[in-house]
Amino acid sequence: MSLPGQAAELKEIQQRGHLIVAVKDNLRPLGFRDATGQLRGLEIEIAQRLAQELLGRPEAVVLKPVTNSARLSVLLEGQVDLTIAQVTATAARSRLVNFSPPYYIDGLGIITRNASVQKLADLAGQRVAVLNGSSAIATLRFILPTVKLVGVSSYQAGRFSLGDAARTQLESGSLIAFAGDTSVLTGWIQAAPQYDRLPFFLSADPLCVVLPKGLQYEALRQRVNSAIARWQSEGWLQARIRYWGLPNNNLLKENVIPSGRLKESS
Repeated sequence: MSLPGQAAELKEIQQRGHLIVAVKDNLRPLGFRDATGQLRGLEIEIAQRLAQELLGRPEAVVLKPVTNSARLSVLLEGQVDLTIAQVTATAARSRLVNFSPPYYIDGLGIITRNASVQKLADLAGQRVAVLNGSSAIATLRFILPTVKLVGVSSYQAGRFSLGDAARTQLESGSLIAFAGDTSVLTGWIQAAPQYDRLPFFLSADPLCVVLPKGLQYEALRQRVNSAIARWQSEGWLQARIRYWGLPNNNLLKENVIPSGRLKESS
């Protein structure tokens, strides 16, 4: 991995005439391809709006789809100017990159098609699917120690991998629920409306625009940060979050279960 410092500064972006942004193309409703192959979603709209802010034209953006593993490296190597690809701000990542204010508060959520599951306590002693290696494992074990976690390899594009056959187990009742990022689960429900999301979050994880570190990027950072703050105050972000069907964790902080306390929302 290359050292930080190779990305373009704001003046270079303006001279070039377009913004290059790393995005997801398989993560409805944040960034995905529609039936015509066009990139759509909340994060796509944020990238286009930033192009409008910086260059005066929403179409002055080159969208570069990336995998989860490449979300930071493409920025550090100077392949993109920004990354907007479901990246959670963490202390470890902040040693390498800068983060904007959050544009969405994601969090660990749970979906089920079993009508008897209405609250977290209903999962006690039950088999719940969770992505292998995810932070959801530790969170669930802390909040609900008796839950029986079943690891799966993928929930990409709202589907488990065929090797796990986990969706079959969910639909047969062998697994009672799936725990994962609320943003991802929202896309799942949009594709499979027979599933319901339980009305609470088990964590609060800020999704942010990722920017390069360094004083030479201060002008870019200030423009991006001020734009996001203004979109929040004007209500544009909240409106687009609702449009894409995402639960507005930004406004429903009382629905986050803190420190393992079994707090449920109405």
